Amino acid sequence: MPYITVDSHKSENIRIYYESHGGGRPVVLVAAWPLTGDEWEKQTYALIRAGFRAIHYDRRGFGRSDRPSSGYDIETLVSDLHHLFEKLDLRDAILVGHSMGGAEVARYLSTHPNGRVRQAIYVAAVNPYLLKTPDNPEGLAGSIFEGIQAALLADRPATIAGALNGFYNGAKMPSTVIGKDKLSADFIAASQASPIATHDCVPVWLTDLRQDHEAIAIPTLVIHGTDDPGAPIEITGARTALYPNSTLVAIQGAPHGLNWTHADQVNRAMIEFISKFS
Repeated sequence: MPYITVDSHKSENIRIYYESHGGGRPVVLVAAWPLTGDEWEKQTYALIRAGFRAIHYDRRGFGRSDRPSSGYDIETLVSDLHHLFEKLDLRDAILVGHSMGGAEVARYLSTHPNGRVRQAIYVAAVNPYLLKTPDNPEGLAGSIFEGIQAALLADRPATIAGALNGFYNGAKMPSTVIGKDKLSADFIAASQASPIATHDCVPVWLTDLRQDHEAIAIPTLVIHGTDDPGAPIEITGARTALYPNSTLVAIQGAPHGLNWTHADQVNRAMIEFISKFS
Protein backbone atom coordinates (compact mmCIF):
# COMPACT_ATOMS: atom_id res chain seq x y z
CA MET A 1 0.00 0.00 0.00
CA PRO A 2 1.39 3.47 -0.87
CA TYR A 3 2.41 5.64 2.09
CA ILE A 4 4.59 8.68 2.60
CA THR A 5 6.15 9.69 5.90
CA VAL A 6 5.21 13.26 6.79
CA ASP A 7 6.21 13.68 10.42
CA SER A 8 7.32 11.90 13.57
CA HIS A 9 5.78 11.71 17.02
CA LYS A 10 7.55 10.26 20.05
CA SER A 11 10.15 8.66 17.76
CA GLU A 12 7.49 7.02 15.58
CA ASN A 13 7.00 7.96 11.95
CA ILE A 14 3.61 9.35 10.91
CA ARG A 15 2.52 8.04 7.54
CA ILE A 16 -0.14 9.28 5.14
CA TYR A 17 -1.92 6.84 2.84
CA TYR A 18 -2.47 7.96 -0.75
CA GLU A 19 -3.61 6.60 -4.09
CA SER A 20 -2.56 7.68 -7.56
CA HIS A 21 -4.45 6.62 -10.69
CA GLY A 22 -4.04 7.43 -14.37
CA GLY A 23 -1.57 9.68 -16.15
CA GLY A 24 -1.30 13.24 -17.37
CA ARG A 25 -1.48 16.39 -15.25
CA PRO A 26 -1.91 15.57 -11.56
CA VAL A 27 -5.17 16.49 -9.83
CA VAL A 28 -4.76 16.33 -6.04
CA LEU A 29 -8.05 15.84 -4.18
CA VAL A 30 -8.32 16.85 -0.51
CA ALA A 31 -11.27 15.31 1.33
CA ALA A 32 -13.90 16.75 3.62
CA TRP A 33 -14.19 16.07 7.34
CA PRO A 34 -14.92 13.34 8.49
CA LEU A 35 -14.36 11.36 5.28
CA THR A 36 -11.35 9.86 3.50
CA GLY A 37 -9.90 10.14 0.03
CA ASP A 38 -12.39 7.50 -1.07
CA GLU A 39 -15.10 10.17 -1.14
CA TRP A 40 -13.66 11.24 -4.53
CA GLU A 41 -14.68 7.95 -6.16
CA LYS A 42 -16.82 9.53 -8.86
CA GLN A 43 -14.30 12.28 -9.60
CA THR A 44 -11.37 9.86 -9.78
CA TYR A 45 -13.00 7.78 -12.50
CA ALA A 46 -14.03 10.85 -14.51
CA LEU A 47 -10.58 12.42 -14.28
CA ILE A 48 -8.84 9.24 -15.42
CA ARG A 49 -11.20 8.97 -18.38
CA ALA A 50 -10.43 12.60 -19.26
CA GLY A 51 -6.68 11.91 -19.36
CA PHE A 52 -5.59 13.21 -15.96
CA ARG A 53 -3.78 11.68 -13.01
CA ALA A 54 -6.07 11.57 -9.97
CA ILE A 55 -4.39 11.56 -6.54
CA HIS A 56 -6.24 11.44 -3.24
CA TYR A 57 -5.10 10.77 0.29
CA ASP A 58 -6.40 10.19 3.80
CA ARG A 59 -5.40 13.05 6.09
CA ARG A 60 -3.70 12.07 9.33
CA GLY A 61 -6.11 10.53 11.83
CA PHE A 62 -8.53 9.34 9.15
CA GLY A 63 -8.85 6.27 6.96
CA ARG A 64 -5.69 4.26 6.44
CA SER A 65 -3.31 7.00 7.57
CA ASP A 66 -1.64 6.94 10.98
CA ARG A 67 -3.49 8.28 13.99
CA PRO A 68 -1.20 10.41 16.17
CA SER A 69 -2.56 12.18 19.24
CA SER A 70 -1.76 15.64 17.87
CA GLY A 71 -1.26 17.58 14.67
CA TYR A 72 -4.84 18.44 13.75
CA ASP A 73 -4.29 22.17 13.33
CA ILE A 74 -4.28 23.70 9.87
CA GLU A 75 -0.54 24.35 9.83
CA THR A 76 0.30 20.68 10.42
CA LEU A 77 -2.31 19.44 7.96
CA VAL A 78 -0.94 21.78 5.31
CA SER A 79 2.57 20.56 6.09
CA ASP A 80 1.34 17.02 5.40
CA LEU A 81 -0.04 18.15 2.05
CA HIS A 82 3.27 19.85 1.28
CA HIS A 83 5.12 16.59 1.96
CA LEU A 84 2.82 14.81 -0.50
CA PHE A 85 3.66 17.32 -3.23
CA GLU A 86 7.37 17.15 -2.52
CA LYS A 87 7.72 13.40 -2.20
CA LEU A 88 5.67 12.69 -5.33
CA ASP A 89 7.37 15.64 -7.06
CA LEU A 90 4.04 16.93 -8.38
CA ARG A 91 4.15 19.79 -10.88
CA ASP A 92 1.66 21.64 -13.10
CA ALA A 93 -0.98 20.36 -10.69
CA ILE A 94 -4.60 21.12 -9.98
CA LEU A 95 -5.39 21.24 -6.25
CA VAL A 96 -8.98 20.49 -5.23
CA GLY A 97 -10.48 20.81 -1.75
CA HIS A 98 -13.91 19.78 -0.49
CA SER A 99 -15.39 21.47 2.60
CA MET A 100 -12.62 21.60 5.24
CA GLY A 101 -10.25 20.48 2.49
CA GLY A 102 -10.79 23.88 0.89
CA ALA A 103 -9.22 25.55 3.93
CA GLU A 104 -6.14 23.36 3.56
CA VAL A 105 -5.92 24.19 -0.15
CA ALA A 106 -6.06 27.96 0.40
CA ARG A 107 -3.53 27.94 3.22
CA TYR A 108 -1.19 25.69 1.21
CA LEU A 109 -1.35 28.00 -1.81
CA SER A 110 -0.70 31.15 0.21
CA THR A 111 2.19 29.70 2.22
CA HIS A 112 3.84 27.54 -0.46
CA PRO A 113 4.08 29.68 -3.61
CA ASN A 114 6.38 27.11 -5.17
CA GLY A 115 4.86 27.00 -8.65
CA ARG A 116 3.77 23.38 -8.31
CA VAL A 117 0.03 24.22 -8.53
CA ARG A 118 -1.39 25.81 -11.67
CA GLN A 119 -5.12 25.80 -10.83
CA ALA A 120 -7.29 25.48 -7.73
CA ILE A 121 -10.83 24.18 -7.28
CA TYR A 122 -13.00 24.58 -4.18
CA VAL A 123 -15.97 22.22 -3.83
CA ALA A 124 -18.49 23.25 -1.14
CA ALA A 125 -15.55 24.71 0.75
CA VAL A 126 -15.74 26.51 4.10
CA ASN A 127 -13.73 29.40 2.64
CA PRO A 128 -13.13 32.27 3.02
CA TYR A 129 -14.32 32.66 6.65
CA LEU A 130 -17.16 30.71 8.21
CA LEU A 131 -17.14 32.18 11.72
CA LYS A 132 -19.32 35.09 12.82
CA THR A 133 -17.17 37.93 14.15
CA PRO A 134 -17.55 41.72 14.36
CA ASP A 135 -15.92 42.08 10.94
CA ASN A 136 -17.75 39.04 9.54
CA PRO A 137 -21.31 39.47 10.87
CA GLU A 138 -22.92 37.15 8.30
CA GLY A 139 -20.89 34.15 9.51
CA LEU A 140 -22.09 31.29 11.69
CA ALA A 141 -22.04 31.59 15.48
CA GLY A 142 -19.11 30.00 17.26
CA SER A 143 -21.49 28.28 19.66
CA ILE A 144 -22.58 26.01 16.78
CA PHE A 145 -19.10 24.56 16.47
CA GLU A 146 -18.56 24.37 20.20
CA GLY A 147 -21.77 22.33 20.30
CA ILE A 148 -20.48 19.99 17.62
CA GLN A 149 -17.30 19.35 19.57
CA ALA A 150 -19.27 18.75 22.77
CA ALA A 151 -21.57 16.35 20.95
CA LEU A 152 -18.60 14.43 19.55
CA LEU A 153 -17.25 13.96 23.06
CA ALA A 154 -20.66 12.87 24.35
CA ASP A 155 -21.67 10.48 21.53
CA ARG A 156 -19.36 10.49 18.55
CA PRO A 157 -21.19 7.83 16.45
CA ALA A 158 -24.55 9.57 16.77
CA THR A 159 -22.99 12.95 15.98
CA ILE A 160 -21.26 11.58 12.89
CA ALA A 161 -24.47 9.93 11.67
CA GLY A 162 -26.35 13.20 12.05
CA ALA A 163 -23.60 15.16 10.31
CA LEU A 164 -23.59 12.81 7.34
CA ASN A 165 -27.35 12.98 7.00
CA GLY A 166 -27.03 16.75 6.86
CA PHE A 167 -24.11 16.42 4.48
CA TYR A 168 -26.46 15.09 1.82
CA ASN A 169 -29.67 16.83 2.93
CA GLY A 170 -31.04 13.37 3.65
CA ALA A 171 -34.56 14.61 4.33
CA LYS A 172 -34.79 16.19 0.86
CA MET A 173 -32.76 13.95 -1.41
CA PRO A 174 -34.52 10.92 -2.92
CA SER A 175 -33.06 7.50 -2.20
CA THR A 176 -32.09 7.19 -5.86
CA VAL A 177 -29.64 10.09 -5.29
CA ILE A 178 -28.39 9.26 -1.80
CA GLY A 179 -29.28 5.81 -0.54
CA LYS A 180 -28.82 4.08 2.79
CA ASP A 181 -25.89 2.07 1.46
CA LYS A 182 -23.89 5.21 0.68
CA LEU A 183 -24.71 6.68 4.08
CA SER A 184 -23.68 3.41 5.69
CA ALA A 185 -20.38 3.32 3.80
CA ASP A 186 -19.57 6.91 4.79
CA PHE A 187 -20.53 6.21 8.41
CA ILE A 188 -18.19 3.25 8.56
CA ALA A 189 -15.31 5.31 7.14
CA ALA A 190 -15.97 8.27 9.42
CA SER A 191 -16.58 6.28 12.59
CA GLN A 192 -13.27 4.45 12.17
CA ALA A 193 -11.34 7.73 12.28
CA SER A 194 -9.40 8.74 15.35
CA PRO A 195 -11.77 10.26 17.95
CA ILE A 196 -9.10 12.86 18.69
CA ALA A 197 -8.77 13.81 15.02
CA THR A 198 -12.53 13.95 14.53
CA HIS A 199 -12.88 16.36 17.46
CA ASP A 200 -9.75 18.45 17.00
CA CYS A 201 -10.24 19.17 13.29
CA VAL A 202 -13.45 21.14 13.89
CA PRO A 203 -11.67 24.48 14.55
CA VAL A 204 -9.96 24.19 11.15
CA TRP A 205 -13.35 24.92 9.60
CA LEU A 206 -13.21 28.36 11.22
CA THR A 207 -9.85 29.44 9.83
CA ASP A 208 -9.85 33.02 8.56
CA LEU A 209 -8.65 32.60 4.98
CA ARG A 210 -9.40 36.07 3.67
CA GLN A 211 -5.77 37.16 3.48
CA ASP A 212 -4.82 33.77 2.04
CA HIS A 213 -7.20 34.27 -0.86
CA GLU A 214 -5.85 37.75 -1.50
CA ALA A 215 -2.42 36.18 -2.03
CA ILE A 216 -3.60 33.49 -4.47
CA ALA A 217 -3.09 34.49 -8.09
CA ILE A 218 -3.72 31.24 -9.98
CA PRO A 219 -7.03 30.55 -11.78
CA THR A 220 -9.63 29.30 -9.33
CA LEU A 221 -12.95 27.53 -9.77
CA VAL A 222 -15.56 27.59 -7.00
CA ILE A 223 -18.25 24.88 -7.15
CA HIS A 224 -21.00 25.16 -4.57
CA GLY A 225 -24.54 23.92 -4.09
CA THR A 226 -27.37 26.36 -3.48
CA ASP A 227 -28.86 24.10 -0.79
CA ASP A 228 -25.86 23.68 1.51
CA PRO A 229 -26.85 24.38 5.13
CA GLY A 230 -23.44 23.49 6.57
CA ALA A 231 -21.54 25.99 4.41
CA PRO A 232 -24.20 28.31 2.98
CA ILE A 233 -23.22 29.53 -0.45
CA GLU A 234 -23.95 33.16 0.45
CA ILE A 235 -21.17 33.29 3.05
CA THR A 236 -18.77 30.80 1.46
CA GLY A 237 -18.67 30.01 -2.25
CA ALA A 238 -20.18 33.27 -3.44
CA ARG A 239 -17.61 35.25 -1.45
CA THR A 240 -14.66 33.09 -2.46
CA ALA A 241 -15.60 33.71 -6.08
CA LEU A 242 -15.18 37.48 -5.57
CA TYR A 243 -11.41 37.13 -5.34
CA PRO A 244 -9.37 37.74 -8.53
CA ASN A 245 -9.17 35.01 -11.19
CA SER A 246 -12.11 33.14 -9.61
CA THR A 247 -15.22 31.71 -11.26
CA LEU A 248 -18.35 30.43 -9.49
CA VAL A 249 -20.42 27.46 -10.64
CA ALA A 250 -23.55 27.34 -8.47
CA ILE A 251 -25.36 24.00 -8.70
CA GLN A 252 -29.04 24.41 -8.03
CA GLY A 253 -30.46 22.35 -5.16
CA ALA A 254 -27.14 20.66 -4.44
CA PRO A 255 -26.15 19.86 -0.83
CA HIS A 256 -22.77 19.87 0.89
CA GLY A 257 -21.93 16.41 -0.46
CA LEU A 258 -22.58 17.44 -4.05
CA ASN A 259 -19.54 15.57 -5.39
CA TRP A 260 -21.69 12.46 -4.91
CA THR A 261 -25.27 13.68 -5.36
CA HIS A 262 -24.50 15.92 -8.35
CA ALA A 263 -21.34 14.20 -9.56
CA ASP A 264 -22.01 14.65 -13.29
CA GLN A 265 -22.32 18.42 -12.93
CA VAL A 266 -19.32 18.67 -10.63
CA ASN A 267 -17.17 16.52 -12.91
CA ARG A 268 -18.15 18.46 -16.00
CA ALA A 269 -17.32 21.78 -14.37
CA MET A 270 -13.97 20.49 -13.08
CA ILE A 271 -12.83 18.97 -16.34
CA GLU A 272 -13.90 21.97 -18.44
CA PHE A 273 -12.00 24.29 -16.09
CA ILE A 274 -8.86 22.13 -16.03
CA SER A 275 -8.89 21.70 -19.78
CA LYS A 276 -8.91 25.48 -20.36
CA PHE A 277 -5.36 25.66 -19.04
CA SER A 278 -3.97 22.35 -20.34
